Amino acid sequence: MDFPTKPGEYDPINYVPHTDSHGTKELWKTFWILLGITVFDFVIYFVMPASGLRNVIFILFGLVKAYYIVGAFMHLKHERINLALMIIVPTIFIVGLIMGLLYEGNAIGLMK
Repeated sequence: MDFPTKPGEYDPINYVPHTDSHGTKELWKTFWILLGITVFDFVIYFVMPASGLRNVIFILFGLVKAYYIVGAFMHLKHERINLALMIIVPTIFIVGLIMGLLYEGNAIGLMK
């Protein structure tokens, strides 16, 4: 079996496509965005007094960071919408279930 040795020859068995970039630019962009959000989180943590608003801000920033992590590092940004929805919709239902259970659990405690 002869293997091609000249540049530009095509080997259908051992073919590895050459690309100009391995996506490192996108990963570094995601890294800097996540770093900026995390630094902003720390600033808010030490500047704002403890309150419900601060907790909501932390939750929102956590969701934004989760979006970037799932999109860039788990490659869901490049998937079809059906696969993304298969992951997102059950997660939303589970979060809603947890919120409902916490609400009902608190209501039972208030009735006593």
